[in-house]
Amino acid sequence: MGKRAKAGTSVVALVRMAVPLLQAAERQCPRTGPGDRPDIPDWLIAALIMIAVAKKKKRKAAQLRFLSEHRREIADWLQNDQFPSRATYYRRYRRAHLLYRTAIRLQGEKAIDEGVTDARDVAVDKSLIAAQGPPWHLRDRKRGRVRAGVDQDASWGYSEHTDWVYGFSYEVVVTATPGATVFPLLVSADTASASETRTFAPKIAELPESTETVSADSGYDFNQYGESIEYTENGLRTGRRFLCPENPRNTKGRTLKPAASAKQQRSRELRQQRRQFLKSRRGRRIYVRRSKTVEPFNEWFKSLFELNVRTWHRGLDNNRTQILAATFLYQLLVRYNHRRGNKNGRVRWLIDAL
Repeated sequence: MGKRAKAGTSVVALVRMAVPLLQAAERQCPRTGPGDRPDIPDWLIAALIMIAVAKKKKRKAAQLRFLSEHRREIADWLQNDQFPSRATYYRRYRRAHLLYRTAIRLQGEKAIDEGVTDARDVAVDKSLIAAQGPPWHLRDRKRGRVRAGVDQDASWGYSEHTDWVYGFSYEVVVTATPGATVFPLLVSADTASASETRTFAPKIAELPESTETVSADSGYDFNQYGESIEYTENGLRTGRRFLCPENPRNTKGRTLKPAASAKQQRSRELRQQRRQFLKSRRGRRIYVRRSKTVEPFNEWFKSLFELNVRTWHRGLDNNRTQILAATFLYQLLVRYNHRRGNKNGRVRWLIDAL
């Protein structure tokens, strides 16, 4: 397992690694619109949240209490003694996911540059997490009846692994190159019903330059994804491949209608090419790594941050922030683990020592 980390040392090291990334993320996604910029910068709020998540303080009240009790030493770690009020922390918590999403992408790029992982092959997947409180069944929703404790921001989603879940979801792109550490590169969080044909689109433009193949399950079977990954807007090959089984569309026994336009005919030809590549020996060899990378990652990640039963919070934006903060922290732990010479990527012993 490697050397046991000392509690204080590892926290300080993680904070020092995190701050430049959070500050860079804030520069890349500055606040816009009317009004003055807040006195406490967004990167500082994100750093405080990350520390609280590292300590697994699940309620915001518990997080703020812990941060207040250790305010002096945390100020020394951050080289900044600004501290939010309760109202400020709660309000800024709900929007911190915007900064984390950029910070996660930047840290993924840094991990590739440092040799922590290899992004030649990547895989994408969506995972569900049950909401706090009882589910809001459709019959009650139609009647306008809300049971006590229901999180009205959540929604129903289906997964072959978890069946129907009332809650939230996150979508993650991880490295899937043979021999490389499985590392999250891009993440977003939404309600459980969020469609993969919508959530993955923004991530395609953010894929690392070194990426050659993208693997996904049949929920991502969308012509636009395949064409965006494999071709430029000018119709030139990018050199990438999209490996995704076809999603049955109840077309059995039906005669395929002639293409209504040249664009539709082109889409059919490209779809056939993707189908043939996925069935090839090389395609099968690449695709099988998906089940050995992103799916185990989801189970490991949810277990590590105690998300395998339910979310930490109520409300979509609160859970977006917590899930993305946990992902950012996971990236830090893997990079820190790599720096210490433990290249197996195991991080539970590190987070337990924080």
